[in-house]
Amino acid sequence: MVQARINCFSMTKLSFQGQRSVRGGLVSLAVRLTAFRLCKLGLVAAGLLTGCVHYEPRPIEPAAIADGLDSRTLDAPDLRAFLETNSQSAPLAWPRRKWDFEQLTLAAFYFHPSLELARAQWATTRAGEKTAGARPNPTISVSPEYAFNADKGVSPWIAALNLDWPIETGGKRGKRITKAEKLSEVARLNLAVTAWQVRSQLRAALLDYAAPLRREQLLRGQVALQEKIVGRNESKIRAGAIAPHEAAPVRIALAKLRVEAGDAARVAAEAHARVAEALGLPAAALAGKEVTFDLTAPSIGELTSATARRQALLGRADVIAALADYAATEAELKLQIAKQYPDVHVGTGYQFDQGEHKWSLGLNGELPVLNRNQGPISEAFARRNESAARFTVVQVKVIAEIDRALASIQAAHAQMEQLKPLRAAQQQQAESLAAQLKAGAAEPLDALAAQAELAGAELTEFDAQLRVLQALGLLEDAIQRPFEALRVVEQGGAAQTNHSHP
Repeated sequence: MVQARINCFSMTKLSFQGQRSVRGGLVSLAVRLTAFRLCKLGLVAAGLLTGCVHYEPRPIEPAAIADGLDSRTLDAPDLRAFLETNSQSAPLAWPRRKWDFEQLTLAAFYFHPSLELARAQWATTRAGEKTAGARPNPTISVSPEYAFNADKGVSPWIAALNLDWPIETGGKRGKRITKAEKLSEVARLNLAVTAWQVRSQLRAALLDYAAPLRREQLLRGQVALQEKIVGRNESKIRAGAIAPHEAAPVRIALAKLRVEAGDAARVAAEAHARVAEALGLPAAALAGKEVTFDLTAPSIGELTSATARRQALLGRADVIAALADYAATEAELKLQIAKQYPDVHVGTGYQFDQGEHKWSLGLNGELPVLNRNQGPISEAFARRNESAARFTVVQVKVIAEIDRALASIQAAHAQMEQLKPLRAAQQQQAESLAAQLKAGAAEPLDALAAQAELAGAELTEFDAQLRVLQALGLLEDAIQRPFEALRVVEQGGAAQTNHSHP
């Protein structure tokens, strides 16, 4: 008696009682061989299943995230490593008390949540490259049958094993990969666009913080001079040299200057919180830190050159991203055209049919007789045209931003030039009256009034200088120079440091 048992994954048991005849023994041997092959195939399938990715839950806990954001600080050791890796300056003393624009920009690149989102979006598109490069899996089917009316001496079992192997035609996989790569490049360049926006917002916040502080300082100087003038007038009132109403204008002027100085301090305090927001930090993170920003207007010759303008039109991150998006729509169009041609499926099978061994080979594919993928092809053509129009819109936007910024720069500089003669004349008058006062040929009040007028001119000149700096910010935003930080922002920030990848 020959007995064969099939036990795959403890799910199915098949048994076959052979005959004592030689023919029955051969049939039993064939069944055992077939069973062995099926079990072997099952073991291979089980091995493939063990390599699968398993789901790991990662719930969002709002309270824990809020606590983590609230505990962020400029003294973080990971931030120090990030700064030392990417800063061009000498090794940093730590913890730092004084922070300039360059160092704060790197801190913003490390902490800001919008960059964390842009990095996550880039990672999503890179994962899409894997999806695009995946090849279709073959399929296998097993269909055992049993004949209850089999002839005596013939195996009642019919076991069929079929394998289907799909073959993509028209280079579809390569076109999918090209499209995914271009979309990944778009996301990578959008990271640079986001980084520039973070830098621009930080620059504006620092300017809004530093300018009121400087304005308050100038106003406090005017207040000190005006207090001296008021004191001189009160002395004259007590001496009977002037009537009390004659000193009223200088007292009103002093009160106004004090209000303006207090308002400047209030604006600076509010802007200090906006600096923390631009860094992606809580306001408490800036406690005990000195934030500095250079209010000296730099040279703008390089930024206003024709070369810089052309670089912006061709090399801004959003311009290059629009080009990459157009390339992605091109790849999509090629893919949809390739889908006119059906894929081919090569099939092979083995069948044990009541003692007979049969092998088959098949070839099948879709017949493109009812449609030739015209709809998706038309959509792909339209998306490519839309992307081309979007690129033109981006370039027009860049040109408008550059022209508007250059007009602001020219107007601000013209105003600065107009103020120079006035300030020079007031400077000369103040110096002349100071010399006359020293020689006893001028009244102290006249000298103080000249100094107050000079202080007012300095404040007016500072306001004009501030407009130059604001216009310069617009020009930097339009040209996006100086900026070579894509390599920096590609690195993981605070979120990547605190959370591991799956």
